[in-house]
Amino acid sequence: MKIAVIGSGGWGTAIAVLLAGKGNDVYLWSWIQEETDRLDRDRENKEFLPGVKLPDNIYCTHDMEKCVDGADLIVAAPPSPAARTTAKQLAPFVKDGQVIVSISKGLEESSLLRLSQVYRAEIPQADVAVLSGPSHAEEVSRGIPTTCAAAAESAKTADFIQDAFMSDTFRVYTTDDITGAELGGALKNVIALCAGISDGLGYGDNTRAALMTRGLAEIARLGEAMGAKLETFMGLSGLGDLIVTCTSMHSRNHRAGILLGQGKTLQETLDEVHMVVEGVNTARSAYELGKKYGVSMPIVEEAYNILFNGKNARKAVNDLMTREKRHERN
Repeated sequence: MKIAVIGSGGWGTAIAVLLAGKGNDVYLWSWIQEETDRLDRDRENKEFLPGVKLPDNIYCTHDMEKCVDGADLIVAAPPSPAARTTAKQLAPFVKDGQVIVSISKGLEESSLLRLSQVYRAEIPQADVAVLSGPSHAEEVSRGIPTTCAAAAESAKTADFIQDAFMSDTFRVYTTDDITGAELGGALKNVIALCAGISDGLGYGDNTRAALMTRGLAEIARLGEAMGAKLETFMGLSGLGDLIVTCTSMHSRNHRAGILLGQGKTLQETLDEVHMVVEGVNTARSAYELGKKYGVSMPIVEEAYNILFNGKNARKAVNDLMTREKRHERN
């Protein structure tokens, strides 16, 4: 097949390497010409995936029309803040029924929309689906066994994506719960940020496990209120992605949280991580969604207060620990 990958960050590049390894012709689109030129010259994404060579059947381009024309599959991989701008640029070249699979994990901050909703709004002629799960780019690009879930409205589209991505190192399951898959993938970044803050404060495994478990409860509560299926959050795009993002130094959200817990400001943290930290963007959206749907999300609320209201992280943990008594279901 010809496959267009829109976005040449670490995850977009890793997916391009995976799909090229299956014998596809992969066109990797970059936002700026200079980045395309670097990738073409070095045959390596030295900034985000150092040491991973780009196969000869990855064609780097800044020409969106050339990238998308005749593509059997379009993979959308921009960071969430750039999703709508990218969709607008992509829209004129997408044919009726052409499949777009969103692999980014985040929400649009201004509208609180899931990214697939952004693509549907801007490219109504497309068949939009989602791929999500525990999948660090650093590991996928090196052929380390990984599993994800393909979420689509139709079984036919989900099966198509499953077949396109499946390999002996990348296993794909299918689901019809797009809402749950996207919310799990986006909101776990906020909890991973909190787990990192806990580690940066010097707290231990007990604290991290508590944040992960109660954080998942918050994600599931909001997801159900928004129409997602509870079982989705027990699967790859929920619990699976939460585990990997909260426990690995590959996770930029976890790393950012550690820096915040150690006392760095948000701007100092973002400068040091030097990549988009989706959990920061998503914390504001998750906070607003909790208010909109009347869902109790105390961990998300404390993350919001730490990030945007200057709340002391130790005080936030103490406030969580001393909340009024609850049943575990609540």
